[in-house]
Amino acid sequence: MKTPDMISLAAFRLLEFDQKCDTLIRDGNFLACRCLGECRVYLYSTAYFFAEVFYSMKYKRVLLINAFDQSTGLEPYLDMISLADLYSSPMS
Repeated sequence: MKTPDMISLAAFRLLEFDQKCDTLIRDGNFLACRCLGECRVYLYSTAYFFAEVFYSMKYKRVLLINAFDQSTGLEPYLDMISLADLYSSPMS
């Protein structure tokens, strides 16, 4: 069920840059971070999409926010996921 503070991917893409930042702070859940050149890329999830926040270490600011809802967008993060914990913990 969609709550008033949740936003769709299409609506998110139409927001101004500052509004996108506010939305991710309010509704996003941090998942992972990776390095890409001089940037750190922070991955967030919301109820309806994922978002990558490209932060420049050199300029100390967010350069880009890329929002997506396809699993292919998660591929750069797959090497950060370990399934070892699943194998070592008992199944309920």
